Amino acid sequence: MNPLRYFLRRPEAGATLSLLGVVAFYIAFGGVDIARLLGAASWVNFAANLGIVAIPVGLLMIAGELDISIGATIPAGSMTTAILAGYYELPMVVGILGALGLGVLVGLVNGILTVRTSVPSLIVTLGTLVAMQGIVLSASVLLTGNASVAITAPDWARRIFGSLIGPSHQVIILWWAGLTLVFAFVLHKTRLGNWIFAVGGDKVSARNAGIPTSRLTIGLFVLSAVSASFVGMCQAILFNSAQVSGGMSFIFNAIVSVVVGGVLLTGGFGSVIGIFIGTLTFAIVNQGIYFTDFDRNWSNLIIGLTLLLAVAMNESFRKLAMSAIRKPKAAR
Repeated sequence: MNPLRYFLRRPEAGATLSLLGVVAFYIAFGGVDIARLLGAASWVNFAANLGIVAIPVGLLMIAGELDISIGATIPAGSMTTAILAGYYELPMVVGILGALGLGVLVGLVNGILTVRTSVPSLIVTLGTLVAMQGIVLSASVLLTGNASVAITAPDWARRIFGSLIGPSHQVIILWWAGLTLVFAFVLHKTRLGNWIFAVGGDKVSARNAGIPTSRLTIGLFVLSAVSASFVGMCQAILFNSAQVSGGMSFIFNAIVSVVVGGVLLTGGFGSVIGIFIGTLTFAIVNQGIYFTDFDRNWSNLIIGLTLLLAVAMNESFRKLAMSAIRKPKAAR
């Protein structure tokens, strides 16, 4: 097969061309200095924090589910770390394990309610989102008397989770890159990845084929919640404080990044590399506006239109890929 045609049929093709189109648009019409943009840390740091959450959310969407409780799990992980290791001065390991353990608990609640009831995952995780917001706020005020908590992490924790690479790039960028490689291998090279696609394509057929759909779904919800609490933990260590708010923007940002990355909301189609590129695209659209000559009063309109064009471009290439998949089947 022609390499170009093969690439255009890949799930990440639209995301790649969308990324190039956004950069070209900012250079041509916004007067962006490409060297200054690529050397800036703001959009890369933004992408890394978002990307660690977006990939597990994307895996859930490929499996036909959705998790919006990340908006509360991120500050919950941050506050758990700060309360345990900051306010109560317990070892940092306890704070880290507490944050990740909370993520496991939230993911189990989301997953078990989704597979054992007929309630859609959107509604289940909406309930978890609201409940967690109330729990985090009330627990913080009850335990510390405040809605924000200071924390001073030891050097080893800062080096691993909250240090800077160079003058301004966060170490979480390395975590994002490493986790992307791991998730890409799992989704595209292992039997577990095939199961995720099968569940998203037809859950009943997947269950009849012997795939443990319930356990797989619960595991993906746990992965999503733990990733969110991990990001919150890293932010608390980096900024030496935690607040009960601050995660709601991740809901919209993660879903848009995943969709721009080529994942179907209905499930069964997508790629980790596509999500990675979609996150880069969203980060450049969102943060790159500040490197342009555009009037800031028009920034939201420009960001919205740019994202709509990126999604439309991605959708056209998705249809091309899906038609290419159906043709061999029709030929048989």
